[in-house]
Amino acid sequence: MPSSSWFFTTLLCFFDVAFAGDPFVFFDWTVTYITASPLGVKQKVIGINGNFPGPILNVTTNWNVVVNVKNNLDEPLLLTWNGVQNRKNSWQDGVSGTNCPIPAGWNWTYEFQVKDQIGSFFYFPSLNFQRAAGGYGGIIINNREVIPVPFGLPDGDITIFLSDWYTKSHKELKKNVEDGIDLGTPDGVLINGFGPYRYDDVLVPEGISYQIINVEPGKTYRFRVHNVGISTSLNFRIQNHNLLLVETEGSYTVQQNYANMDIHVGQSYSFLVTMDQNASTDYYIVASPQFVNSSSWARATGVAILHYSNSQGPASGPLPSLSDENNAYVSMNQARSIRWNVTAGAARPNPQGSFKYGQITVTDVYLIVNRPPELINGKWRTTLNGISYLPPSTPLTLAQQFKIPGIYKIDFPNKLMNRPSKVDTSLINGTYRGFMEIIFQNNDTTVQTYHLDGYAFFIVGMDFGVWTEDSRSTYNKWDGVARSTTQVFPGAWTAILVSLDNSGIWNLRAENLNSWYLGQEVYLQVVNPENDSTESPLPENAIYCGLLSSLQKDQSHKFQFSATSNIHSNFFVILVMSFLALLGNFS
Repeated sequence: MPSSSWFFTTLLCFFDVAFAGDPFVFFDWTVTYITASPLGVKQKVIGINGNFPGPILNVTTNWNVVVNVKNNLDEPLLLTWNGVQNRKNSWQDGVSGTNCPIPAGWNWTYEFQVKDQIGSFFYFPSLNFQRAAGGYGGIIINNREVIPVPFGLPDGDITIFLSDWYTKSHKELKKNVEDGIDLGTPDGVLINGFGPYRYDDVLVPEGISYQIINVEPGKTYRFRVHNVGISTSLNFRIQNHNLLLVETEGSYTVQQNYANMDIHVGQSYSFLVTMDQNASTDYYIVASPQFVNSSSWARATGVAILHYSNSQGPASGPLPSLSDENNAYVSMNQARSIRWNVTAGAARPNPQGSFKYGQITVTDVYLIVNRPPELINGKWRTTLNGISYLPPSTPLTLAQQFKIPGIYKIDFPNKLMNRPSKVDTSLINGTYRGFMEIIFQNNDTTVQTYHLDGYAFFIVGMDFGVWTEDSRSTYNKWDGVARSTTQVFPGAWTAILVSLDNSGIWNLRAENLNSWYLGQEVYLQVVNPENDSTESPLPENAIYCGLLSSLQKDQSHKFQFSATSNIHSNFFVILVMSFLALLGNFS
């Protein structure tokens, strides 16, 4: 009888031959409430397959990813894939403008290809303030073996989720935001779903479980760090260890050491960290709020433990401090120091800098101005260029597909208009293969971050004050990093450039959940006028809602892949059965 290792090796080879082409990977997730006490208080959090945070999607560029999601919550659900570009396939984006929600008790299968991407990303629930309850997890997209990585292979890969956290339910928080009540100071900051190590007997009560990361002396680890919180900029640091920045949101960076890094809401970074200390004790891993002045924020500090295998004792004493805490100028200079590694290849063998974005003619300019919440028609709303986005009951993609008039207008203004703020469903009309310049002007009093689905954009400038035409003279037109999320400091602006080569309808949003929920988002429509088939067709398993609800068929609550996936999953079953029969004959 052949060995089990022979069986699996041969089985994999058999599948590689049978599935010649880009591989398919299948995941089956159940999203439900679980009980947890991350800050010592029992509460309902959103888990996936019983885990909080959820599983990590670890895939390789060009793989086809099939995720069957069963919604066992008590309200509709969508998952969005933060930073995954879903080339020509906004149907899978998982936001209200592109997908009908998955009703409670139903399942829906996402299918997308991680085409020509590498790097560190995450997913989260996009509706009804649910991200404040969890439901998030990591996405790792690896290089193909034929594409070299611009650093040595680390000895391990560690994902870290940072999140400001409230013991109030996400439904209570949502109601407070609707009523114009500020979120206030979080009850704590979680690291990988755990509360803080008891570094201070007064601030941290007994009995809270904390994260321990075990490492070996002398080895180097890749730390993928995500701020999956809802509104708080966090400073990340590891006591006595340097953070060598190597990648952010799908782009390799010029490798630079940082003692700490400000990570704003929705942002992701990869650092190489070498275990080069003498391990006289364990070391603190810290995530502390930035740009806050109230003493009440002192309790909102996330603390985990870095434990060497030869550690001689527990961590003790004060946390590593920041000499420049709450200094937005220092933080902005840190952000400006992040550069694109123009000589490294990413998902393709050609250098990242072979796309010389600084030499491309800009075709459209949008100066997008935000403002703090204001009352519009008696309700608290936030705006971009004076418009607070109103999600229609029929998603934009379906309205476009079925040519339903009156659902949305393509008239989003390219600057703040001199008129009262209003609630509307207004889209940006993007020119296919155009090159768009977007300037975010932050007129709020807090740091805001903005994210664009479907694209990576080049961050070319940021500064305090009001953006003017002369500000372009300060742009970095050579090695500004390409990513999908950028911070905009209060009383400041950030400029990005984006090449509109991905047809579809794509969400541009505030990642700060309170700003997003109250209307600070807009959709960017990009249509190929010569060939509308460049975007993927309507999925056969599409859910219908709004004006198209009559098209929806009842769903049996079973594990169901879409029609396309069924071909592959059934073929997979046939292959396994055939191979087992072959193995039985062989034995």
